[in-house]
Amino acid sequence: MALIVQKYGGSSVGSVERIQAVAQRVSKTAKAGNSVVVVVSAMGKTTDGLVKLAHDISSKPCRREMDMLLSTGEQVSIALLSMALKELGQDAISLTGAQVGITTESEHTRARILGITTQRIERHLKEEKVVVIAGFQGVASREELEITTLGRGGSDTSAVAIAAALWASCCEIYTDVPGILTTDPRIVPQAQLMDKITCDEMLELASLGAKVLHPRAVEIARNYGVPLVVRSSWTEQAGTWVTAPERGGRSLINLEIARPVDGIECDDSQAKIALLRVPDSPGIAARLFGEIAHQEVDVDLIIQSIHEGNSNDIAFTVMTPILKKAEAVASAIAPVLRNDQSPETGEAEVMIQENIAKVSIVGAGMIGRPGVAAQMFAALSEAGVNIQMISTSEVKVSCVINAAECNKAVEVLQKAFEIDNVKDNITQNKAKVSALLPPVCGVALDMKQSRLAIRRVQDRPGTAAKVFGLLAKHNVSVDMIIQSQRCRVIDNIPTRDIAFTIPRADAEATQKMLQNAAKEYGWGEVVLDKAIAKVSIVGAGMVGQPGIAAKMFAALAECRINIQMITTSEIKISCVVDENQGKKALQVIHEAFGLSGDEIFVIPA
Repeated sequence: MALIVQKYGGSSVGSVERIQAVAQRVSKTAKAGNSVVVVVSAMGKTTDGLVKLAHDISSKPCRREMDMLLSTGEQVSIALLSMALKELGQDAISLTGAQVGITTESEHTRARILGITTQRIERHLKEEKVVVIAGFQGVASREELEITTLGRGGSDTSAVAIAAALWASCCEIYTDVPGILTTDPRIVPQAQLMDKITCDEMLELASLGAKVLHPRAVEIARNYGVPLVVRSSWTEQAGTWVTAPERGGRSLINLEIARPVDGIECDDSQAKIALLRVPDSPGIAARLFGEIAHQEVDVDLIIQSIHEGNSNDIAFTVMTPILKKAEAVASAIAPVLRNDQSPETGEAEVMIQENIAKVSIVGAGMIGRPGVAAQMFAALSEAGVNIQMISTSEVKVSCVINAAECNKAVEVLQKAFEIDNVKDNITQNKAKVSALLPPVCGVALDMKQSRLAIRRVQDRPGTAAKVFGLLAKHNVSVDMIIQSQRCRVIDNIPTRDIAFTIPRADAEATQKMLQNAAKEYGWGEVVLDKAIAKVSIVGAGMVGQPGIAAKMFAALAECRINIQMITTSEIKISCVVDENQGKKALQVIHEAFGLSGDEIFVIPA
């Protein structure tokens, strides 16, 4: 007999008829011999209606009273669903977050879960009752029962956390779509349904705007080994399985705020190749990486910096044993990349750097926590380690440094994040695993980012720590980070440009803050561009598979879509393009990787 947690969203319980349909499904699961815990959201648009009522009363409602108000929505749902189950002859009991024993931080409207007391749930399950729990809520104090809500994605988060605490066989997320699709069907109606996807892939897609699962819920599933399945509330389709690593011994204490980093990886067998002053025009990255792929050169990190005048810098890293081959390809293609429109630019210059290392922090707890990357940069700064390249994803932040400083970097990061385990170069093992997976599982578009660039920051230890420490202090989440490869010496101090993307809503205030800091730290101007879009491919199967980036770049080049920035991680490649070309970019990339199918998916209003 399995213990199954099921979660139903607001649309799934939006009317009496829908609640009765959910009760039928829950009852069928229980009658099959399973123990069932159900987590539900408020009915339909109930939460929106409660928010409107609050703002009709007050222009700036108290956050504590908002929690008191919003938590009532789920109480309606759980009581009605319990009644519906009893009408079917299935014994059930409804419980609020407080009654279950979900304890949280004392952060009203955006609390994170600290722990769950499962004794009451387990007692009712032994009595063969279906336990129906209000999602989205908990209490900050068991003594005072101070009600809190969990913010966006709160019901998903509640369900997966309860599944982790109960050691459930799986957590089923029921929604108004049939599962996880390869992209947004509102942009590509022929998007396909995935049979399965890894937690790491889902984290990347969720953070890029795929709304089926909230990143917080996926983070808990990954950390605690909870298998997830996303299914439609209206059909019997199998849905999409989100596969999690095997469950380890991670403590359930401070469940959502436990340490964000759980491992450090080190690879000291890398070399960097940079092409300086390549033309800033469509097709350049496609030609370069097309030839690299043709020669079967496997590339790790790729970055393309923001343009300077009419040219860009592109840098990438390769394993040391294939450096000579990669250098030969870069040197051969550099003359071809001459900017014909501006002959004075001259040929692209090839710059080789051996004896570099890539050191990374790994963990699913970095999501939405701006201070994690800043803490890494600060630790390296205190040790006098200069960062040459930065690559970020939802589960990893990597820095390229001098190989001679690798051991020192690992030691300070171990201390900073209280980590014991250090993983050596495991690229070959990951490549063996990735060969069994499709290279790209999904394509995502983010139209809510802006780019900030700080010109002429000092190229020395501590600069990244200052920049991203400031951003963390102001609670600004950073996505892509790029350091230019060209170095300018000003007053005998080498300088580079650094650019990064942040949420558009924070852009203007952040630019102003950084402009004030620039005067203090001696940086150059801070340039803001809000008219950008970020298109990304995600897939665990791209590790060790040459040509994936080249195919993406070629698809964009064929439509004359210029790439403004590039960053990569092991399972994601992201390009910044002009905002007006974002949707077209997603469509052509999705088609290039053969992800379209025959079935048309329509998202309910």
